[in-house]
Amino acid sequence: MENSKIYVLEEIKMEISIEPWKKLVIHEVIEYKFDDWVKQIAFSSRTSGGGIPTMQWANGIVFSPLNFPTTNVIMEEQLKGTLHWSSVSFAIKEKFEKQIVSENATINLVDVSANDIFNKLADDLKSRSKYKIK
Repeated sequence: MENSKIYVLEEIKMEISIEPWKKLVIHEVIEYKFDDWVKQIAFSSRTSGGGIPTMQWANGIVFSPLNFPTTNVIMEEQLKGTLHWSSVSFAIKEKFEKQIVSENATINLVDVSANDIFNKLADDLKSRSKYKIK
């Protein structure tokens, strides 16, 4: 052990800051009836090679956001706390299920209701729905 060296690291002082998003801007909202959307996704899945599509679920809403490509302008907005989505497609689906099997296709649902932003989004989309469950 003659050639062993012991290195002592200095204590690192660092501030950790969590800065939540301030705003979500959605530029287009597309609503479907759930069964119609599932048929469309199943058809698209079969024609594009058969991968298993995944959609997000929160508070009775299934949704799928479409982001803008990351550009300097989008990155500047994000650093200021604003997210921009090109669009969000959604449908009402009150009950969560891990998988939907329809039209010879499987669609996975992921429960994202632990995320506050997605909960607020789901509530907002539900309030705008043309197909509200009364």
